Amino acid sequence: QAQPVESGGGLVQTGGSLRLSCRLSGGPYGNYVMAWFREVDGKERQFVAATKWGGLATYYGDSVKGRFTISTDSDTSTIYLQMNSLRPDDSAAYYCALTDRTFFSTADYYRPSKYDSWGQGTQVTVSS
Repeated sequence: QAQPVESGGGLVQTGGSLRLSCRLSGGPYGNYVMAWFREVDGKERQFVAATKWGGLATYYGDSVKGRFTISTDSDTSTIYLQMNSLRPDDSAAYYCALTDRTFFSTADYYRPSKYDSWGQGTQVTVSS
């Protein structure tokens, strides 16, 4: 599988917005599941959002519902994470992940172990 490459992280004030990008190479990705996770201080990666390529269904972690939006762009083979109303507790390293496995339950989307390819991460810091 191709190595995802994230970008778009940075420093933003509370209430601000950022858009993260995850660029893929190769393809096609029609059967792939794409996700964003985040990690703070080496703790277990936390599920943020996931979708299947084409965005027919989307899944979000409870703490980001209504504020974050995951989307895909097939023309540029890019996955986006639009983050609005950012809070200090959103500060983390954000990772893009993908897999071509078939998921049989919603819980599979939330588990980092289900994903096979990971990007290098991009840091998001939200100041209070």
